[in-house]
Amino acid sequence: MSRRIRVLIVDDSALVRQMLTEMLSADPEVEVIGSASDPLFARTMIKELNPDVLTLDVEMPRMDGLNFLEKIMTLRPMPVVMVSSLTQKGAEAALRAMELGAVDIVAKPTIGLRDSFPLLQAELLAKIKAAAGARVRSRERAAEVARPASFSGHYKTTECIICIGASTGGVEALADVLRLMPGDAPAIAITQHMPASFTAKFASRLDSICAVRIAEARGGERMLPGHAYLAPGNQHLTVERSGANYVCRVGGTDPVSGHCPSVDVLFHSAARNVGVNAVGAILTGMGRDGAEGLKAIRQAGGATIGQNEATCVVYGMPRVAFELGAVERQVPLGGVAQAILEACAAKGSRAVRI
Repeated sequence: MSRRIRVLIVDDSALVRQMLTEMLSADPEVEVIGSASDPLFARTMIKELNPDVLTLDVEMPRMDGLNFLEKIMTLRPMPVVMVSSLTQKGAEAALRAMELGAVDIVAKPTIGLRDSFPLLQAELLAKIKAAAGARVRSRERAAEVARPASFSGHYKTTECIICIGASTGGVEALADVLRLMPGDAPAIAITQHMPASFTAKFASRLDSICAVRIAEARGGERMLPGHAYLAPGNQHLTVERSGANYVCRVGGTDPVSGHCPSVDVLFHSAARNVGVNAVGAILTGMGRDGAEGLKAIRQAGGATIGQNEATCVVYGMPRVAFELGAVERQVPLGGVAQAILEACAAKGSRAVRI
């Protein structure tokens, strides 16, 4: 953006409002234009100040943050970054907020706030900047995802492994893709940038709405058709070969491409161990994580798919992958599931074996 990003902070804690103001104001590209202690004050300030980005807590007096968010995304859609606690209740609320249209989550520590919160400054600023350029949709006008044609079993191959990576905007993008996967789809490995305390709840939420079974990945777990395996927060997920089977490996906490879990780590493992039988898809997200790994899959003979710009919340990771030559086929979000299954069908028809 040519001017500073104008941010409005909404949180019932005076300490959190003060710390957020100090953390954000330290960046010359960001301007905190005000703060509100509850949604009713915030509603007036939004009308008067017209912020570019809103930071929003969940539990506040006079109106719940989720109810406020739903009203915003229906009446005046705008980029919102949730600042939510690390508790189980906070994780559930934050994921619901993403479904309602929030762009991203920052996990607010519940203890040692003065010491711990400043450590999140870089993450918070990166997410604020990404949110400022994000595409937000009115909930009432959000398009339904079309269901792909039946593949009548022709896509089936136990040798095919699907790998999907996402970041900002990925919570809803992954839901849209996975809802369209049949219950006997090839095994799916997923890396989504998300705090560790949120991934188990996210997997459970996906599992409740999808035909495939979805859970956090466990080390040494055999990858089976009809199942999807989500990288646990703060741990990398890789796909490995064990005899005649593929298995999940979980471990390592050092950031790769700026993230843990890293999409690049997952994709590189698929290129190395699955090769021509790998199908990689990169979805909405800021930065470049996954681009090099997706290129490795393509160079290994696997199929690669990228979400197109028009349907991305943030066209960062898919853009870098496309410009790098990693994307074989670029499609709208509503077509990603079908493109993946078509790639699996093509591999199944060739009966590719290791």
